Amino acid sequence: MSARDKNPVEAELPRGTALLREPLLNKGTAFSVAERDALGLRGLLPPRIISQADQVKRVLENFRRKPSDLEKYINLAALHDRNETLFYRVVVDNPDEMMPVIYTPTVGLACQQFGHIFQRPRGLFVSIEDLGRVESVLRNWPHRDVAMIVVTDGERILGLGDQGANGMGIPVGKLSLYTACAGVHPRQCLPVMLDVGTNNAALLDDPLYIGLPRQRVRGEAYDALLDEFIAATQKVFPGVVVQFEDFANQNAFRLLHKWRDRICTFNDDIQGTAAVALAGIVSALRVSGGRLCEQTILFLGAGEAATGIADLAVTAMVAEGLDTAAARARCWLFDSRGLVHAGRDDLVEHKRPYAHPHAAVAGFADAVRDLRPTAIIGVAATAGAFTEEVVHEMTRLNERPIVFALSNPTSRSECTAEQAYRWSGGQALFASGSPFGPVTLDGSRFVPRQGNNSYIFPGVGLGAIATRARHVTDEMFMAAVHALCAQVTPEDLAQGSLYPPLARVRDVSAHIAAAVAQVAFDRGLAGVPRPPDLLAFVRAQMYEPSYVDYTQGGH
Repeated sequence: MSARDKNPVEAELPRGTALLREPLLNKGTAFSVAERDALGLRGLLPPRIISQADQVKRVLENFRRKPSDLEKYINLAALHDRNETLFYRVVVDNPDEMMPVIYTPTVGLACQQFGHIFQRPRGLFVSIEDLGRVESVLRNWPHRDVAMIVVTDGERILGLGDQGANGMGIPVGKLSLYTACAGVHPRQCLPVMLDVGTNNAALLDDPLYIGLPRQRVRGEAYDALLDEFIAATQKVFPGVVVQFEDFANQNAFRLLHKWRDRICTFNDDIQGTAAVALAGIVSALRVSGGRLCEQTILFLGAGEAATGIADLAVTAMVAEGLDTAAARARCWLFDSRGLVHAGRDDLVEHKRPYAHPHAAVAGFADAVRDLRPTAIIGVAATAGAFTEEVVHEMTRLNERPIVFALSNPTSRSECTAEQAYRWSGGQALFASGSPFGPVTLDGSRFVPRQGNNSYIFPGVGLGAIATRARHVTDEMFMAAVHALCAQVTPEDLAQGSLYPPLARVRDVSAHIAAAVAQVAFDRGLAGVPRPPDLLAFVRAQMYEPSYVDYTQGGH
């Protein structure tokens, strides 16, 4: 059987309580009479058979009475641990309500409290103490048909910094979105935490912290663990896609550069964030007019997200006719020490392409006045940095200023949607990293949408898995940008929405996967024959979270 079949479940089912304890197979009270008799379940369940639709009603009733988002997160995690099909049915049918809980912004709080809400392990924990035996650790995973790994070392979790092993909430949440948003089968998904310690003193002092109580390992030992881990993934799960997630800047860039041309891998913080942000800018330009190569973009932040967006924007500007130097000159970074400029001698390698000749500027509002950007993009997790002064200045300079407050969780957002619209007199073209509700201003109703990576990475991953791609390239991410933009309707733009509604995310992901697949086939990177209809090809491989009848051979 292929490692990437649509519904890869063993032909031999467990029986009785073993079946009820297997979340990939458990249907709870939905097992039919025939299934109960055939699988040793009679008497182990209440006698009334409850449909999946009614089970969903029960889940929603209990979910909605929880008093806080963290309690809702715990509630959904428990469902995930006992019945994955029902969990994904609930998420797929209620994306606007569920995705902010299973991922940003609630997942940030869940990571901070991970040791205190821990109930059942999910995924694999590979620690520095496993150096020399990583392959054997990976072989402890019960499935061999893994197609997607999301791995973190927990050092830069969202805008919250070092969360150590508590950062496991991120790959778990990310892979939940692969399944919910793009139909990657949950059995093919493996979250991995590389525990190399933590420098978070509060975690080291916490008796309920789940990770190694030691300072972070750096240098040769760290690199040895990463090298061994990557080699083991390719041996135990041949052809698996490895997504790097929430690594600190000093490791994120070099790991991506080291492995991107050797295995099928990408870094969502660098490349996925870049693609979704660029798609938002392109959508905004449909309203404001002008070409991308005519824009000046100022980033608040100079890490993975900022330089990733800048790099992809440069690629797009070059495609519109600029040379690389001219395109880079239209992108500026602003870090914790002020404007990144050519006269600074403290710049790490990834900032240097965007260090242009200019005098030092200490304040962000001053940088806006000096550089006259058409777009500002916040990716530094600096709450409130887009002040009323900043937004006023952007509006003075631009009829329709582009204001993207992309940091998350919500507590780290550069400004709220209401602030951006009110301070700009309703002229801002706004997107955010965390969810904000509709805003009514002077009789006009604005519906802001998140510049959320979940619009991009699930479809990219599905396209790579479906084609068994050897690499994930920048061209694939550019194809994803155009595919996402094509899903934004005039009606979306008229209400201030620069992205399609989350309710359509599975359809969006299918179109992105088809665009990625086209690049894979066109560039000779695919490991399967080219089908006649790429959209139908990827749709046919999308997991649908509906129960099957085990007595009819439906596995």
